[in-house]
Amino acid sequence: MKKCLVALMLVVLAGCSTPTAGLRIDSKQQNVIFGDNVLGQRLQVNDIITTEVDGRVRGVVTLESFYKGDQNIQYRFYWYDDQGLEVNTKLGPWKQMVVRGEEIVTISEVTVNPNGRQFRVQIRQAD
Repeated sequence: MKKCLVALMLVVLAGCSTPTAGLRIDSKQQNVIFGDNVLGQRLQVNDIITTEVDGRVRGVVTLESFYKGDQNIQYRFYWYDDQGLEVNTKLGPWKQMVVRGEEIVTISEVTVNPNGRQFRVQIRQAD
């Protein structure tokens, strides 16, 4: 059932051509959803972890590039409580990053809301 749900989400995301298409990473279930085939072939998610920093949760995602050239990406974290409800009422801005050829990088963020326990991060190619 879980595999069917992930497959369905893949089809839905692949069919949508929005400017936020890319990778979607879910911390709770360790899901990675590829909505952009090019980005999905160039980047691999090596690790998805949460740690605690001064009583707040920090989401950390390690990415590995399989592309020889530089990739300009943007990413944004979304935070959820233990029940899966989004806790950030105002979305943060997309953050920019350059992933060099065949480089391993880490992206992270600490939740501003003390109720944030799980995260989702979206990654897309920057224009």
